[in-house]
Amino acid sequence: GSIVKADLSSRPFHVEDERGNQIEADTLIIATGASAKYLGLPDEEKYRGQGVSACATCDGFFYRKRTVAVVGGGDTACEEAMYLSGLAKKVYMIVRKPYLRASKAMQDRVLNNEKIEVLFETNTLGLYGDGGVEGAHVVYRKGEADERVYDLPIDGFFLAIGHNPNTELFKGQLNMDATGYLVTEGQTPRTNIPGVFAAGDVADPIYRQAITAAAMGCKAALE
Repeated sequence: GSIVKADLSSRPFHVEDERGNQIEADTLIIATGASAKYLGLPDEEKYRGQGVSACATCDGFFYRKRTVAVVGGGDTACEEAMYLSGLAKKVYMIVRKPYLRASKAMQDRVLNNEKIEVLFETNTLGLYGDGGVEGAHVVYRKGEADERVYDLPIDGFFLAIGHNPNTELFKGQLNMDATGYLVTEGQTPRTNIPGVFAAGDVADPIYRQAITAAAMGCKAALE
């Protein structure tokens, strides 16, 4: 079941699932992860699993020798584009700003990769396709005098604009950073409430890898 309520004000802690089942626990490990951010387009949901993805390393294999687009201009987006360039025929990067936010070294790698074309000052308006993504409706320099709307034929649409930690349940109860990631004590998985631990991407805005999440889970279990 999915936990929908959590009361950490006293021990044992009380949590409740979506069916109303009450669970008491003396200790709690929070491992709710972080969800990829989406642009909020209805078409993203429509084509989820049919050309829309937020994980190039998970789904890139399906786009071998095909044309894809990556949305984003930071280090993560550049890493995704570089990874996909080893599989795909062509990779477009859709970047809303006139520059990349990634580190200089990463920018150089992307801009010197002949398979990657960066579309600066470009926003996605929607996606189209019959039974799967066949292209994106995009706009160049939206709202400017030289605004231009056109269709970009692609087979895959990858989001790389960041993540939101799944911590809504614990707001006002546990210490969080400015973006909502749980704050733990030093190298431990301990939160500010004794008996409550955090492991994985819910408390890791930096590395966000399966191997680091597993290690945090191990530490939480041992604690």
